[in-house]
Amino acid sequence: MSGFQRVAVIGSGAMATVMASLLVDNGRAATLWGRDAGQIDLMRRHRENHKYLPGHPLPAALALATDPVEALDGCDLVLASIPTQQIRSVFGTFAPLVPAGVPVVSVAKGIERETLLSPTGVLADTLGGPDARAYASLSGPTIAEELARKLPATAAAACRDAKVAAGLQAAFHADWFRVYTNPDLLGVELAGALKNVVAIAAGIIDGLGLGANAKSALLARGLAEISRLGVAMGASAETFAGLTGVGDLATTCFSPSGRNRSCGEALGRGQSLDGVIAGSHGVVEGVPTCRAARVLAARHGVDMPITGAVHAVLFEGLSPRDGVARLMTREARPESEQQR
Repeated sequence: MSGFQRVAVIGSGAMATVMASLLVDNGRAATLWGRDAGQIDLMRRHRENHKYLPGHPLPAALALATDPVEALDGCDLVLASIPTQQIRSVFGTFAPLVPAGVPVVSVAKGIERETLLSPTGVLADTLGGPDARAYASLSGPTIAEELARKLPATAAAACRDAKVAAGLQAAFHADWFRVYTNPDLLGVELAGALKNVVAIAAGIIDGLGLGANAKSALLARGLAEISRLGVAMGASAETFAGLTGVGDLATTCFSPSGRNRSCGEALGRGQSLDGVIAGSHGVVEGVPTCRAARVLAARHGVDMPITGAVHAVLFEGLSPRDGVARLMTREARPESEQQR
């Protein structure tokens, strides 16, 4: 058996549960850590994550822990399944416990608001840079509930270290879960984060009842501006045309269960952002990421009109309908930058 053998899964949400279960099904030893002792106790007793993934039994061999020492001791891989804005606080505490040299793979999709760092950037900032260990991202069109049902899905294991990427591919690949490798860690993480902002806009279109034409156009133009920023920051344009770019974007914008799309839909129907966040079953990563994306766009001189309109709706008091109108009444121009 190749790939990593003992994995500490940090987090107890739906994606953490799915990834931990997949690893066990693939013959790996996995321990899932959660900070909520009550939740972990219920998971132990009922062998199910009632809070985030009800109806899907946990493998008998999956270990559960609230003690980080128990989870991290002897592991040869750490999987971080923590919302982006919480990674620093969690792993800042765990730093002395993570075994030296052990790679860390993130499944988070966001940008840290204060530092503008990606999830692996935050991890490197807390656990030591790339000289200390390898950092990776496992990303793609991966809705946790569908993964729990073992419906066909794909993802990319992105890492600058090809051997680590291949090890992740071996550990997570299954007959229903196809894993590719990709050396463009920056592009994969930017695509995963920025698509959440476009998904909020897609939800606004759903909430306003503006139809499939408007939504499909939004996806195409959203992908264009995500790609512009990514390339300006040094990512590969090819990444944004692949699984972690257009693939993840389409899934997030059309899935009825996506938190970012659902947030936008509620805004389009007249709910306040505070009300939406309070009622959300989980973190809406696109909200803080939108703030960070605006700063990155200005820093790199990239035009991101959809991100700007979403920012105005979320934080500047613009109505969702006026946000759409702002985009529709922009100056007419060629579709491609090469045609200008």
